Amino acid sequence: MNFSEHLDNLRQEGNFRELPGMAPDGVIDFSTNDYLGIGGDAELQARFFSDPASLKVPMTSSASRLLASRQIEYDNLEVALRLLYSKRRGDDTGALLFNSGYHANTGLIPAVASKGTYIIADKLVHASIIDGIILSKAPFTRFRHNDYGHLRELLSKHAPDHKNILVIVESVYSMDGDRADIEALLGLRREFPNVSLYVDEAHAFGVLGPRGLGLVADSSAPWEVDFVIGTFGKAGASMGAFAITSSKTREYLINTARSFIFSTALPPMQIAWSRFTLSRMLHGDDLRKHLGELAVELQKVLSQFSVIPIEVSHIQPLIIGDPKEAVELSSRLLFYGIKALPIRKPTVPAGTDRLRFSLSAAMTDNDISVLNRALRDLLPVLNPPA
Repeated sequence: MNFSEHLDNLRQEGNFRELPGMAPDGVIDFSTNDYLGIGGDAELQARFFSDPASLKVPMTSSASRLLASRQIEYDNLEVALRLLYSKRRGDDTGALLFNSGYHANTGLIPAVASKGTYIIADKLVHASIIDGIILSKAPFTRFRHNDYGHLRELLSKHAPDHKNILVIVESVYSMDGDRADIEALLGLRREFPNVSLYVDEAHAFGVLGPRGLGLVADSSAPWEVDFVIGTFGKAGASMGAFAITSSKTREYLINTARSFIFSTALPPMQIAWSRFTLSRMLHGDDLRKHLGELAVELQKVLSQFSVIPIEVSHIQPLIIGDPKEAVELSSRLLFYGIKALPIRKPTVPAGTDRLRFSLSAAMTDNDISVLNRALRDLLPVLNPPA
């Protein structure tokens, strides 16, 4: 393979990527997934390390979970998660930790997509889900994004010919910030008895639902969603992921999910920190309220420059449509003290190149005003405020 030629092509297309440098102090960062703003909370970190017991927790697991001699931090966090979710799902609830959302999706999907399984996924699910589907070697198709009529057509076509159907969606989509209709999915699951539901809540966990437990927890029947994936690396201000499922399925995953079996486990120190931040997240209704208010203001700003409707969400896109122009706008915004990185293919479909604005509860109304002034200097106003 000619790497130089490939890299040259990426540069010409405007799709060449480099690791971003450290943003200068004072820059407003719209590229972070620290939705609750607790990732940079120095006081929270100080409280964690002020406990002498925290200083004694090992910095490495030194082995996979199945071989590690120290399990107490993992057990404590899994028990905490099981108890939280069992309040709506019932006693038959299991929680299993993974090293990341990527590990969860690439390990769990191949494990549960046994022979006779057909997979139907939303068109815009994350790359880790697509990789998990490919690793499973199960036949699959994709339905038009959030089009449940199309999903029903595909279920009617494929459900009679397969033992199991696995429907995979995200509850909040990472590039547009829009949401899945969990109630519509539950209705389809009841209509087709051989359907299992798999919902990735990476961008909802911590932000939406009761105590930040996600959209599934806020639905009429959380126990009917077979697999819920959550992550600690975003609103959770830590690292790692977890799967919520039945207790028997948890046992099955321990024995079959290759990313779980063959990966060195996250450090116990990291897991202890995740449990600590989980407590702050659960009591973060004040942060979630402020985040929702910021989302309303951001939507008003971005709608002035967008030809498509933008939903009120903690993730909002400004579609540019050309990768080079997206890179240029990102660069110009940095001079205004704003970090908003360009998102291009293959992360998003060609022609939908954009800037993705992620909100943090650590932001203020003034941060949104700064963005508004910058965009008004740099872009034509397409939809003047009423």
